[in-house]
Amino acid sequence: MTIRVGHGFDVHPFAPTGDDRPLVLAGVVFDGERGLAGHSDADVVAHAVADALLGAAGLGDIGMHFPDTDPAWAGADSMRLLAHVVTLVGDAGWSIANVDCTVVLEAPKLAPRREEMQRALTEVLGAAATVKGKRAEGLGSLGRREGVACWAVGLLEAR
Repeated sequence: MTIRVGHGFDVHPFAPTGDDRPLVLAGVVFDGERGLAGHSDADVVAHAVADALLGAAGLGDIGMHFPDTDPAWAGADSMRLLAHVVTLVGDAGWSIANVDCTVVLEAPKLAPRREEMQRALTEVLGAAATVKGKRAEGLGSLGRREGVACWAVGLLEAR
């Protein structure tokens, strides 16, 4: 096989009110916004992309490589974890062709920071990355502003 596709998903609830965790999406810090709860920095975009790439390469999932039961990953920078995944994918004989992400959240708006998010991902991946923001239109937990979710698709090419 010369190409493989992987699909990734991640979701995190917002941290409790008063928690000073920053909101981090695709390695970009959204100052003044409530952060997400999680073992690492809870970057749902980086996590979903990592799962998409690991899946496409047949290398398991993010929880297998960076378990949330391991204190070594507490507060970890998810873009560093993603960079490690890129290395694993390359070592397995694959190169990343592109990644596409859909982030679902009611706020904040991603459009003003979309280019910055795409640049950050592209830099780590060494490949084109696109990010789209969508609203849940008030439906379900995401629509009630209880958290943020991301779906990602990654395309790999054999080297």
